[in-house]
Formats: sequence, C-alpha cells, structure tokens
Amino acid sequence: MRKTFVLRPEGKNPERVLEALKHELRKYMKRERRRDLPADADFWDFDCKLGVDQAGAAVVHPNELTAQLDELVKTGAEQVYVELLAKPATRQRWADTGESGDAGSSAGDDSQDDGDDDQS
Repeated sequence: MRKTFVLRPEGKNPERVLEALKHELRKYMKRERRRDLPADADFWDFDCKLGVDQAGAAVVHPNELTAQLDELVKTGAEQVYVELLAKPATRQRWADTGESGDAGSSAGDDSQDDGDDDQS
C-alpha cells in the first residue's frame, strides 16, 4: 500500500479522520498477514515508511507506526504519506552457546546462600 491521506478534509472532524486512518492501516496489515506464506517463511514482515510526502518519508518499525503518525499529526501536517509493503520473513534463532539457562540461575542461588551463611 502506497497512499497519501488527507488529515484535515473540510467538514470532517480531524480526530475521527485520524482514527479512520489508523483503522485502515491495521485492517490492511491484518489482511496481508492472512495471506498464504511461502514454504521458507515464518511470518509476514512489513517495510514501513511514513512522512508528509513520498520524498520525505522515513523508515518506521511497524509497531511504532501509529505512534509516529500521532507525532506527525501533532506537528500540524495537512496530509501524510504511508507506505506498507508486506514481505515474507523468517524468525532469527538464538545461537547455541553450549550453556543452559539453568546455569545462570544457580549462580545467583549460590550468592544468596553465601549471604545466608554470613547472617547465621
């Protein structure tokens, strides 16, 4: 989706227009996530850009899209350019370090035992 939205159309409440825009963006992302994934992908990721116009659009993380949109509206922008492009992605796996998660917690338990011995 590449689209320029007017934020202050005549005869409409600007807050309602902003909420409608956010709803449309969420609806688009939800629709794209329902599409069938390629075999080598785990989820749909989004390349997002947001700005006053296409030339001034900056890359934004999908989770920060609505917050950045609110910031842009607070600056008094009359229109906003939004670019959402879905792409298949794979989750990053944690590297095996050879250590288990229990080893770190037992070291913390040892330090607590040492503290208990000093108080006795």
